[in-house]
Amino acid sequence: MTTVISIENLDKIFESRDGNTVHALKDINLEVEQGEFVSLIGPSGCGKSTLLRLIADLIEPTSGHLMINGLSPRQARLHRQYGFIFQNATLYEWRTVIKNVQLPLEVMNYSRRERDERARQMLELVELSDFANHYPWQLSGGMQQRVSIARALAFEPNLLLMDEPFGALDEMTRERLNNELLAIWRTISSMTVVFVTHNISEAVYLSSRVVVMSPRPGQIVDIVDIDLPRPRTPETMDSDHYFHLISQVRHLLREAH
Repeated sequence: MTTVISIENLDKIFESRDGNTVHALKDINLEVEQGEFVSLIGPSGCGKSTLLRLIADLIEPTSGHLMINGLSPRQARLHRQYGFIFQNATLYEWRTVIKNVQLPLEVMNYSRRERDERARQMLELVELSDFANHYPWQLSGGMQQRVSIARALAFEPNLLLMDEPFGALDEMTRERLNNELLAIWRTISSMTVVFVTHNISEAVYLSSRVVVMSPRPGQIVDIVDIDLPRPRTPETMDSDHYFHLISQVRHLLREAH
């Protein structure tokens, strides 16, 4: 197996202007292998999103080591090693759907033909081909997040970082998008996903492994292997083993408190 993310003894301390400090993460050790779907779960403020932002080089660690595909986070960002999907879709309202998807390809100087071809492929993947010339404000919240996924995948990263992308959606829309995300992940078999969520059932349903974190300062309490058969289907959520794994993760979260 190829290691995509390697984290050793990672700490993150935020210091405010008035001299106060917040110890967000403490002694994080984690390896993520190629093709895994790993979810980070824990109470609010435990540092899940902070850890994702450290991987993405949006902030820097206070101490410890972090590598992505053998590169520093900064090098990985400059080499376009990952796509990042935020809690909100963060689309440009004045650009059509296809133009939003093409944006990273424009930045990377793809030709117009390559931009158009690749964007249309991604919109087909997320089943939004018929909405290519719509604007974001004409789409539902779930459709906007699918555009965000298409945009993040447009330049073919082998790592996808997702920060509670479905948290604001209703339960039925979230369930549908979970299944669509798994279908995309299966299609791009070498892609690794790190997914932040507050939702235990979502984490269990999607993941290869669930990383359970403690309250601040965030530490890894345990890592639960999710051995549910794939492909996951709505029937998976009716199985006794699915409920057993949910109970196991919930118990670990309660113990961490």
